Amino acid sequence: MSSGRAGDPVDRADSHGTPPRVLLLIAAVTLTALAAIVIGLTVPVTLPPDDPLPAPARFGLAVAAFAVAQLARLRFRTATGMISITWGEAALIVCLYFVPPGWLPAAALLGVGLAWGGMSLAVDRRPPVEVLRIAASLTAATALAVTVATALGAPLLAAPTPGLAAALIAGSVTYLLATACLGGATLALRHGVPVGPPILVALRGKSLMFVGNVAVGLAVVALLEIDARWLLLLPPPLWLLQQTYRHRLRADRERRDWRAFAEATAALNQLDERGVATAAVTGALHLFGAELVDVDVARGDGRWRRYRGDAAGQVRDREVGPPGPSTAGEHELTRPLTVGDVEVGQLRVRFPASGPPSARERDAVAAFSDALAAALHDAATHRELRLVSARSSYEAVHDALTGLVNRAAMLSKGDQSLRQLAHDRPVALLLLDINQFKEVNDTLGHAAGDQLLRLTANRLGALARPGDLLGRLGGDEFALLLTSVPVVGDRAAPMAYALRQAREIAERLAAPTEVAGVRMSVEVSVGVVVAGAGTADLTELLRRADIAMYQAKEGGGSVAAYDSSRDAASTDQLALLAELREALQTDDQLVLALQPAVDLATGAPTGVEALIRWRHPRRGWLGPVDFIRPVENSEQLGTFTRYVLDKALAVAADWTRQGLDVPISVNLSARSLLDPRLPAEIADALRRHQVPPHRLVLEITETVVMSELEVIDEVLATLRAMGVQLAVDDFGTGFSSLTFLTRIAVDELKVDRSFVIRMVDSPEAAAIVRTTVGLAHELGLRVVAEGVETAEQRLALAELGCTAAQGYHFFKPMPADKIGAVLGTLRDSAESNVFPLRADGAS
Repeated sequence: MSSGRAGDPVDRADSHGTPPRVLLLIAAVTLTALAAIVIGLTVPVTLPPDDPLPAPARFGLAVAAFAVAQLARLRFRTATGMISITWGEAALIVCLYFVPPGWLPAAALLGVGLAWGGMSLAVDRRPPVEVLRIAASLTAATALAVTVATALGAPLLAAPTPGLAAALIAGSVTYLLATACLGGATLALRHGVPVGPPILVALRGKSLMFVGNVAVGLAVVALLEIDARWLLLLPPPLWLLQQTYRHRLRADRERRDWRAFAEATAALNQLDERGVATAAVTGALHLFGAELVDVDVARGDGRWRRYRGDAAGQVRDREVGPPGPSTAGEHELTRPLTVGDVEVGQLRVRFPASGPPSARERDAVAAFSDALAAALHDAATHRELRLVSARSSYEAVHDALTGLVNRAAMLSKGDQSLRQLAHDRPVALLLLDINQFKEVNDTLGHAAGDQLLRLTANRLGALARPGDLLGRLGGDEFALLLTSVPVVGDRAAPMAYALRQAREIAERLAAPTEVAGVRMSVEVSVGVVVAGAGTADLTELLRRADIAMYQAKEGGGSVAAYDSSRDAASTDQLALLAELREALQTDDQLVLALQPAVDLATGAPTGVEALIRWRHPRRGWLGPVDFIRPVENSEQLGTFTRYVLDKALAVAADWTRQGLDVPISVNLSARSLLDPRLPAEIADALRRHQVPPHRLVLEITETVVMSELEVIDEVLATLRAMGVQLAVDDFGTGFSSLTFLTRIAVDELKVDRSFVIRMVDSPEAAAIVRTTVGLAHELGLRVVAEGVETAEQRLALAELGCTAAQGYHFFKPMPADKIGAVLGTLRDSAESNVFPLRADGAS
């Protein structure tokens, strides 16, 4: 069989006709074919005197044999075009036997030209230059095959012998290789691809058929020698052989196509638009043997981007306008890419001009389009999630009005900066408050107040030095942490430097400006505190700076330094810690207040948070805000933590005796994680109270992630290995919530009450809650909303997919002797929905 390159692509979406280099090859092959015809026709011919067939009849039969061999073609599409498998080798062998060899190039040119010209007019609509290329290539191949065959023997009307068979087979092999090489050269010049692969594809696809062709040709020669009437029996076997070839080609093609389809669709599994579109273009070029593929992607902002690839494998992209009405030709398929009612793009596949796409190829393009649409939609969704997460992370640590870091980020970043400095390295904190800010709001309106805050923030940002930390704490308060305070021998020098900076800032801010059309001067009160980096955290520095700021306001000046003699809290805290030591030795002052969290769907209890209260004999009831901070900064933290854990586990053990399997949560200070003995102490407490580890949930804050100490990671890893659960308290308010989750493996996220309270009226707060809930579901974590106070908040949380919540809307914190009855009632009135450990299948 011969390979006519019926499908070499000759036009593209931006076609300019056949490339000049291909035209040069066609001209060279055509001249070679014509020269072979002239030489062949001049060779003397000697036919038997008693030949029953006149010379014109023999020549006509040769023309017919070559034409019929081309008409009975089988085709299969490859990545570089269509390959046609014909009966060319069989026709060549038969013609070598009964037609003078010199006539065969001319007969091949006429027969092939008539066959392909007719098929082009009726079926393929192939350009005339392509018909000329095919006819000239097969003629040149025939001339070369005739030369080889006649050099090895004299086939004309010769008796069948092994020598004759060898000569005819050699000519057939020459014909096969010549047609494959000419086709490969054409593809290489047309598409800029290597010449080797298309030749190998053609030879591999034709190997079995070539053997059959040679066998048929030799059989016909033998029958002609024995008795030509035996040829009447050939049509049925030839038809069966043709169907066998067709079935074999179809089976091979389907196997290759399914494998290629699976690989192409698997390659679409990317997380970004460019990766998906590039994989789609590359996959479609290979899968459909296309000459050009366009993937137009609809962006969320209304823009469109086109990714285009050609047969050379190059993929380019550029911005384009929205696609107009489809004007695809018969060799082009255009499919919209939609997911539901959402339009995500458009796929356009340009097939080679060898023939329009078949129904099977149309179905394959449709299936590929569906997979591509889903992949692009997933990539767009992933991109939006990244943007929302990044935006939420940014908004969680930045003030929306001024763009400065907010109070929570100021505390986190400030503590981080302090930890990075030497213990005795002096730092300064400046706390600024705008004087008469309320009057600006009242007289000029809140828009003017916002303008004044932005102006102040911009001026402060211009005055801050590299390494300083500037933030807005809320209202009209700003804080500036100076970490580059000069270190000199004079102990008073750091404070003098900080006071100079504060006065300069106050003077610069007082420069006249215009707000809401009114010219004014921004006057501020500045409180200044200087301390060693390791002697206090930023919360304590802010407290001292706040005292200094009010001293500035009361004194009538703009700047005041912190005076410890006027700080009543400093001595009061020392007394408080002494009183706490006594409270830890009794059993009736520090008590637990327990607040259940409930399933939003069923009302079943999902956990209980243990909150500590101090029934002080002199000060009355004290909440955690009154004494936790001094405890965390004292040496009593370890004793206090063990005390609270012991009380919480005693309550949990009592629940077990009542048949209640509900986790209890205990808040854990970040500083407690610096103690490597903590896991062993917790394990001992669990054994003493006979409470399973998974019933204990330790709530930690996101500030833990800011530390790079290995001991924290080791303590958390040990607790996790024990089976104790970890929860992130006040999630979303820390410096980097997402970074936290990549570093610490946790079981539960608790949405901070500040977002829950504002989510009904604030789209930004609702977006943070929605993102947190979605993130928890993606990571397989529980999520609990804190501070739910209204039914409207509960309904909004349920609609966002939040599974559990706690707050005054459900229960206020209650004593330990009452919580058991409440939990039993909740358990009995609703199907249990207590979440197990994530490792046990929680979602």
